[in-house]
Amino acid sequence: MDVIFFFNSILLGVGLAMDAFSVSLANGLHEPRMSRGRECAIAGTFAFFQFLMPMVGWLCVHTLVERFAAFERFVPWIALLLLLYIGISMLREAFRGETGEPSGVGALALLMQGVATSIDALSVGFTIADYAAAAAFTCSLIIAAVTFAICVGGLRVGRVMGTRLAGRASVLGGVILIGIGLEIFIKGVVA
Repeated sequence: MDVIFFFNSILLGVGLAMDAFSVSLANGLHEPRMSRGRECAIAGTFAFFQFLMPMVGWLCVHTLVERFAAFERFVPWIALLLLLYIGISMLREAFRGETGEPSGVGALALLMQGVATSIDALSVGFTIADYAAAAAFTCSLIIAAVTFAICVGGLRVGRVMGTRLAGRASVLGGVILIGIGLEIFIKGVVA
């Protein structure tokens, strides 16, 4: 492994983390008084899935290529449905006029966000298919570390904006999630 390998892995991480960054921004908007521990748990969830998916893709290339290729056409649909569900839930909560502190993103919603924003990373397993297992693992770890850092940044920006936007933050967060779902879907269907 050389400098180019690490540089390429970092670039992969940045590219893959953009959807997770946007969702982190929405989560920060939705929960402006988030603790640092919760911030790390949310960013860690996204980082875990961004680590897991390229490894699963790499494993599929080495074992189940035909089955994964059949599944790949459903990726945009899965991401769209998961993010639509979460975004609509946030909008519903905002329009119900619930008072008090936003409840934050629940464990199930966070799990769905993690899957939805990283499912496209399965295809990265194809791009790193010629790597040995240790190199694929290292690349996935670098992707996870980059994702974690980017998501913490998104959460912090979202928290600051969420405090300033008060009650409108959940609406904006829901719209962002729906927009990301549509963007992933359109890119996946057109490509």
